[in-house]
Amino acid sequence: MADSELNTSRPLSPHIMTWKWHVTMATSIFHRATGIANYVGAFLLVGWLVSITLGEEAYESFAGLVGSPLSLLVLFGFTLSIVYHFLNGIRHLFWDAGTGYQPKTADLTAWVSILGAVVVTVAIWAYVLTQMVEL
Repeated sequence: MADSELNTSRPLSPHIMTWKWHVTMATSIFHRATGIANYVGAFLLVGWLVSITLGEEAYESFAGLVGSPLSLLVLFGFTLSIVYHFLNGIRHLFWDAGTGYQPKTADLTAWVSILGAVVVTVAIWAYVLTQMVEL
């Protein structure tokens, strides 16, 4: 009886704050968060498609809403989420094949997925914004 009382007072697993944070831990959390963000962001795409089917007036209303600066910032974040999730997903495919588990390789590929997502997203939006200015 005394042993069971002793066992219930100790934690079942280490608290997250006891771990030393490193880049691979952050990328794991970001990958899950971007998966959720991509799911939510898919509703933006569905809204766009629905507005197309409802006619020109509905599409113009949707385009006006999405064209606001705040909406462009949300779309930038959605693009970053998609690109990061894609690049980190490639990293996971290599892990599924049994390669890239060495700590140095895992850290390097984590940084590549983070920095690659930022670079690709900025490049995409540089192109998008130049096209918007030309219109």
